[in-house]
Amino acid sequence: MSEIKIPQVTAKRLPLYYRYLEKLHAIGKKRVSSAQLSEALQIDPATIRRDFSYLGELGKKGYGYNVNYLLQFLRNFLRQDEVTNVVLVGVGHLGTALLKYNFYRSHNTKIVAGFDVDSSKIGKEVDGVSIYSMDRFAEVCQLHHVEMAILTVPAHAAQQTTDWIVKAGIRGILNFTPARLTIPQGVRMHNIDLTIELQTLIYFLKNFPLEEDEDVTLKGEAPLKED
Repeated sequence: MSEIKIPQVTAKRLPLYYRYLEKLHAIGKKRVSSAQLSEALQIDPATIRRDFSYLGELGKKGYGYNVNYLLQFLRNFLRQDEVTNVVLVGVGHLGTALLKYNFYRSHNTKIVAGFDVDSSKIGKEVDGVSIYSMDRFAEVCQLHHVEMAILTVPAHAAQQTTDWIVKAGIRGILNFTPARLTIPQGVRMHNIDLTIELQTLIYFLKNFPLEEDEDVTLKGEAPLKED
């Protein structure tokens, strides 16, 4: 099942489907149509059907999708029963907030260690997560079988820190810094620039005002409806 090749845009949507199916399962919903998923997640129903078609015959025409079956299928496909250990580098204000959050809604992702160069932070804990010196980065990552890191250091230190992270064998980096970094082939980086996201939101609010009857629910979090 894990050998199925799907487009990256589809792969990005699968966790969203999985999370919503968990909510449907929690309220006892037995089946759901692509139209219902579309209304809830604000994704075109044709796109949803195409996404699922990459994974095989998951639904039936006129019936929709069996919630329990689809949820279990995506759980296995996304390896939700496997715990992925992650480390965080840069325990400033944002890094501390992420350590306290620590993927509380996820059962399969966990920040196991934090790293910083500030001696006043090293040796302490943030909500049970120990903070280490960067000198111990490779050692701790090897101990916890870590392949992914979250980067929240100042922009001026981002490239040097990234080089250090990559040298230790990390294959995936979630970059919260505004710096656009150079990484070698074989390493994947996702950039999250909060300033850009906020500026984009401001632009849309100013240039595309909501209609009075338009649903202002956050995309992907539409209210659940009972059968």
